[in-house]
Amino acid sequence: MAETSAERQAYASSRRQLLRGLGVTAMAGFLAACQVVPKAGGPVAPPPPEQPTDNVGPGLPTDTDRHRIALLVPQTGTNADVGTSIANATTLALLDTKTERLRITTYDTALGAAAAARQAVADGNKLILGPLLSEDVTAVAPIARAAKVPVLSFSNDTGVAGNGVFIMGFVPGQSVERVISYSQAQGHSRFGALVPKNVYGDRSAAAFRDAVAEAGGTLVAVESYDRSATALTGAARRLANAGDIDAVLVADSGGNAVRAVPVLKSSGDKQILGTELWNTDASLGGSAAMRGAWFASVSDGLYGQLAGKYRARFGRAPYRLASLGYDSVLLTVRIARDWKPGTNFPVSKLMAEDGFGGIDGIFRFNNRGVAIRALEVSEIGAGGFRVIDPAPAKW
Repeated sequence: MAETSAERQAYASSRRQLLRGLGVTAMAGFLAACQVVPKAGGPVAPPPPEQPTDNVGPGLPTDTDRHRIALLVPQTGTNADVGTSIANATTLALLDTKTERLRITTYDTALGAAAAARQAVADGNKLILGPLLSEDVTAVAPIARAAKVPVLSFSNDTGVAGNGVFIMGFVPGQSVERVISYSQAQGHSRFGALVPKNVYGDRSAAAFRDAVAEAGGTLVAVESYDRSATALTGAARRLANAGDIDAVLVADSGGNAVRAVPVLKSSGDKQILGTELWNTDASLGGSAAMRGAWFASVSDGLYGQLAGKYRARFGRAPYRLASLGYDSVLLTVRIARDWKPGTNFPVSKLMAEDGFGGIDGIFRFNNRGVAIRALEVSEIGAGGFRVIDPAPAKW
């Protein structure tokens, strides 16, 4: 069952009115209008007691048969569309699994992530899915930790993981490691990298250095740039003239790669490598210079099915991150089989050696709380992407 914080607040308000004298019949009608049941014939929340009790107060109604799960995502503001896409995907997961053991309430982090977390804890939720942004994770973490409520975030910032916070986002370093390893196995040994001057670029560069060393290759040069066309072209030209490089990583969006790659190849052909950022840009094959480039990402096979189902139900395409919402529910449903409602979430279950499966393939959490994902390597062609090294099906 999925509900929003607005529905929860409306319920609390009406419940207090009931204690002031409203009849049970009127309240039952209001509940029927507010509840969303994941499958036909499924259970609904129990009606409020006919007589006031000492422990009645604002918040969610008593529910002893289902697990209380909070979903913290932006529902308003600049990231509302992404948050709504994730929330809708959790609804699809509830419907697809036909689970009757979860009750998911959505809280809007755009109104304040800390306030959303405090309300989620006060409402008795035992697990938090989200938030999306790393700064929101930082605000939520101490509140959740004090209440012994683990956080399963959609962020890809490894810096916020640990001490009760697990991150499910696509970490760029893993994509870099995968494509460098594959490239080395294909005979490339002298590597260069082109990275933007931002957090993503810094982390990609660090992962690149480690991956080249791990592969036994030679790191020739790393060039960085700010986000101007002039700086990008200048950095690409410096890298093209840096020496004998046979493979270059471009850790940036597909659009910037299209501008940089012709310059990189001006001093001789090189194998172009990319990250998961290219996975959502189907137009890359339109650039002749990009054809033959390799990049590593999660598999898109099952995501296509999710996207089709999403469009059929909600009338629009989902954001790519919607899969994280869907998979977080699949994970929770699996753990819920051995989790008694009302008790603390069994955090140790998140460390299962065989990991978890979902729309984005298999993954498991390391001891820092970072989701380690099985990635595939794809090649860009004129007609789109072609998988040239599939993701492992098991660990």
